[in-house]
Amino acid sequence: MTKRIVILGAGESGVGAAVLAKSKGFDVFVSDFGEISPKYRMALNKYQLAFEEKQHTESLIFLADEVVKSPGIPDTSPLIVKLIERNIPVVSEIEFAGRFSNAKMICITGSNGKTTTTLLLYHMLKKAGLHVGLAGNVGDSLAWQVAEKDYTHYVVELSSFQLDGMYDFRANIAILLNITPDHLDRYDYKMENYINSKFRILQNMRSEDSFVFCTDDEIIKKELMNCDTLAQLLPFSVREEKEMCGWIENELLKIQYNENLFSMDKKDLSLPGIHNVYNSLASGIAGSVLQIRKEVIRESLSDFQGVDHRLEKVVRVRGIQFINDSKATNINSTWYALESMDEPVVWIVGGVDKGNDYGVLADLVKEKVKGIVCLGIDNSKIHAAFDGKVDVIVDAESMEEAVKQAYRIANKEEIVLLSPACASFDLFQNYEDRGNQFKEEVRNL
Repeated sequence: MTKRIVILGAGESGVGAAVLAKSKGFDVFVSDFGEISPKYRMALNKYQLAFEEKQHTESLIFLADEVVKSPGIPDTSPLIVKLIERNIPVVSEIEFAGRFSNAKMICITGSNGKTTTTLLLYHMLKKAGLHVGLAGNVGDSLAWQVAEKDYTHYVVELSSFQLDGMYDFRANIAILLNITPDHLDRYDYKMENYINSKFRILQNMRSEDSFVFCTDDEIIKKELMNCDTLAQLLPFSVREEKEMCGWIENELLKIQYNENLFSMDKKDLSLPGIHNVYNSLASGIAGSVLQIRKEVIRESLSDFQGVDHRLEKVVRVRGIQFINDSKATNINSTWYALESMDEPVVWIVGGVDKGNDYGVLADLVKEKVKGIVCLGIDNSKIHAAFDGKVDVIVDAESMEEAVKQAYRIANKEEIVLLSPACASFDLFQNYEDRGNQFKEEVRNL
């Protein structure tokens, strides 16, 4: 009997999983509750894959031997609950793809900095001449690449949602940057559930594998005490030097791996801000484990261009610098953004709240922010946190209105910062759409 694989969701990861399943001779059916985009419908037809859209036909789905689901579908959705009741295994695309690849997997997770670190490492590995693919939350579907490319290495950005559907997948190098409250709406508002999800990156690691982690993060430090892993532990810190694999000493970034010491001046890093020192340390350690030459590591850390929608300088208009940080979808990301500002800030904030505690931003807002523009359908929590704490706080119902309001409040030599600290789904398709609209409205001023 041919094994039947049903794929839920026909986006990048779903169609990629379908292509891989078909290439392995499985009976494949793809089901998407929404409308499939033209790009992916074309791909499904090209590979002669059976699919449906705008519905989930349960009689066809329940024939599955195994289901691969999109990370966007929560485990609590009625269809997933029914599948689990029927003992039909439900896995993520990454889990499925990992079965068919012998490539080295360098996997990155954390609440913040994942994309920057992933792209920085990919940049480094390409520069080193490795045959490397970029996958997970960024780049192309891992499954699609496993089906059609013959990469020796993959750099994979993993969200907690992807990790939740992973069981036998093994990372050769796992990087855990930080853990701060995020997506708590998907974890019953219980922080321990979210922490457990992030630590799944360690499952199945062996003694020849490496775990790179930030020891300045109290949650990671505490959790590691109760964590049993065979992987080699490679901690990094900007506060401590003793027993670290990566640290800062006299403004120098240092990495000691086995007998090799790597060192470079912190001011030569291409990306500004303390959070990027962490991202650079993590990337440099992974590069050292992979035995990439020191010159290549140094060059990569000094010429990397950064990530779209992450502290991206747009333009100056009449001396006011506009900065797009739309990728900041949680409080911690916004904390780092505000921390790295040197001029007075007009801050555009708001969207779909994921259980935010704005109190942690209070001191930074007092020190750096002169005005707030609330951009969201429900801004009550932002007002409750900051009314009376800044000179001006106003509401906007569109990006055009938000940019114009911010422009009116800001003066020459000041900054307008879009750093929403929230998800984008109330007014925008996603954070990219939000960032692109911001850039467009700024250029229209």
